[in-house]
Amino acid sequence: MKKRNTKILLVDDEPDILEIVGYNLAQEGYQIVTAVNGKDAIEKAKKELPSLIIMDVMMPEMDGMEACEHIRRIPELNNVIITFLTARSEDYSQVAGFDAGADDYITKPIKPKLLVSKVKALLRRLKEQDQNSETLNVGGIEINREEYKIVKDNIEIALPRKEFELFYLLASKPGKVFKREEILDKVWGNDVVVGGRTIDVHIRKLREKIGDDLFKTIKGVGYKFEV
Repeated sequence: MKKRNTKILLVDDEPDILEIVGYNLAQEGYQIVTAVNGKDAIEKAKKELPSLIIMDVMMPEMDGMEACEHIRRIPELNNVIITFLTARSEDYSQVAGFDAGADDYITKPIKPKLLVSKVKALLRRLKEQDQNSETLNVGGIEINREEYKIVKDNIEIALPRKEFELFYLLASKPGKVFKREEILDKVWGNDVVVGGRTIDVHIRKLREKIGDDLFKTIKGVGYKFEV
């Protein structure tokens, strides 16, 4: 993925943040597009089709969480990576953020070199997803990674991004026990700090939507998918 062809949408209501973050990423050769609130972000995302969206949470008119949920419902933006840009003092649930469709978090203030490193890591993840795109058929369930779509008994099941990625991981090797550490690494990335409770919440939701008997808990170890 060449940098000059990689478009990044920055969303923040603070002009200084847009200027500083935008400048440092532009210096690396990325194309930068900016938005000042959630509503603006949705329109810019539909128009520009960025590879990565870096978005503040607390903004006027529409916050980052709501904007993220809207963007995740736009088919053309299925594969966009979304990371929240957050202040340390903000008190909100990471689980809620991931449920909204976020892939990661960047804490501000952040040093320019660390920011660039983080962005490169996120874009590598996007490249790996593109390379691994395929359709699985497991136990009568069709899983289309490219379109983030699941069909079971001729019924399409909508899943938030992280639920889909967790399901895809487990279903890719039926019967294999995935350790919690491996799940965190492959679904959330080893540079994202989330608790084990996050996995449990996502598994519970998958059981509700796809079938309780398909997901087995291996106490003290992890989970596996059985058909």
